[in-house]
Amino acid sequence: MKKLLFPAVAAALIAVDQITKYLVRSNMQPGDRIPVIGDWMSIYYVQNTGTAFSMFEGNRFVTIVLTSLLILLCIFFIVKEARAGHTLLPLLFTFVAAGGISNMIDRLMLGYVTDMISCGRFAVFNVADIGVTCGCIAAMLAILFLYKDDEEEA
Repeated sequence: MKKLLFPAVAAALIAVDQITKYLVRSNMQPGDRIPVIGDWMSIYYVQNTGTAFSMFEGNRFVTIVLTSLLILLCIFFIVKEARAGHTLLPLLFTFVAAGGISNMIDRLMLGYVTDMISCGRFAVFNVADIGVTCGCIAAMLAILFLYKDDEEEA
């Protein structure tokens, strides 16, 4: 059962992300904005050709290479930590990898990533970005506070 946890979580995140992106692309034009919570939060359709915060915008090769390396690194850690009997870190890295995979689907199929969640003046992002960001932050906190080095345990 535990072996299916990580692929199931990844599939769920990818599905939710791709469905929300499809709904935005099907019902909005780039630049359209739908207020959700006043001026603070809105659905704002953006076609992002870069990575986080539009870095490397327009450089598809760099974004694909960077995302591929991130995904492969995450998969390595998922497998390594799962084999060691851990659940939390592999789960957190699954969120990061799944977010990367879902955004990679956009890059390869469309040439851009569909972003649609806007909070105030902050960057526009999507469900995959939430998975990557929350997975990274939670993994850092888990490593800092929950996991001990083998040297400390000796």
